[in-house]
Amino acid sequence: MTRPAALERVPAPLLAVAAIVSVQFGAALARTHFDALGPLGAAALRLGFGALVLLLVFRPRVGGWSRRTWLGVVLLGVALAGMNLLIYLAIDVVPLGVAVTLEFLGPLTVALVQTRRFVDAAWAVLALAGVVVLGLDSSGATPLLGVLLALGAGAFWAGYIVANASLGRGDDSLGGLAVAMTVAAVIVVPLGAADAASAVSVDPSLLLVFLVVAVLTSALPYSLEMVALRRLPTRVFGVLSSLGPATAALAGLVVLGQALGARELVALALVTAASVGVTATARRPRRDGPLVEPPPT
Repeated sequence: MTRPAALERVPAPLLAVAAIVSVQFGAALARTHFDALGPLGAAALRLGFGALVLLLVFRPRVGGWSRRTWLGVVLLGVALAGMNLLIYLAIDVVPLGVAVTLEFLGPLTVALVQTRRFVDAAWAVLALAGVVVLGLDSSGATPLLGVLLALGAGAFWAGYIVANASLGRGDDSLGGLAVAMTVAAVIVVPLGAADAASAVSVDPSLLLVFLVVAVLTSALPYSLEMVALRRLPTRVFGVLSSLGPATAALAGLVVLGQALGARELVALALVTAASVGVTATARRPRRDGPLVEPPPT
């Protein structure tokens, strides 16, 4: 895919932040239609259109792929299916900012297990403190099911990072991502097809809405990241990615009217601080090492 000349003139950090904003506000837009579609129907439309958009944009060349590459792509697709499905189920029962904060523990764990220093243990304790703060709620405002679903999405996000790293940075890496998204769609679409078909038969405009969601959460952010990562150190990119939970909280407030309480904000701040800390203090990674990338929520 040819990088637009206009994007090359935009500062790389701004492109990375724009990708994060696009993903989280796209997720918030999808959440506004859960009453009509349900989380399964929404996930089915989002992944179906996402796969179609990525295939059209990145046009994967699969003819010369090895068996190992295909295995990596399938594993990546399973991870994408799990993280997308579980996070949609999670944000159906807990605020978007809370769900993404918990989900972010997945990539944070991947970053932590790659190091053996005392300071990293301190960051892990800080992140754990954020989860404990959420768990201290005695009013039942944060349902346990939503917490478990968000943590499950985080586990699949961790798997996504590992699988993505195993594919390397070949010339058709984004083609591999497009095929992986297709695998994810094959897994999830049958689960939500009935809900989606029923809702679309009543309101066909949902097709256009979720085409926009697919662009906001797939083609646009992946394209922005692709250009940004050509000029941005992975450490800086990791720190910027740590803005994900806060951006999700802002999207939840602006789009969904989900104002977080003091307890949720403290938990968000602790997890975000841990993520920034472990990334900023990490030893300089290899350029071809795994990245903590925003999820295709």
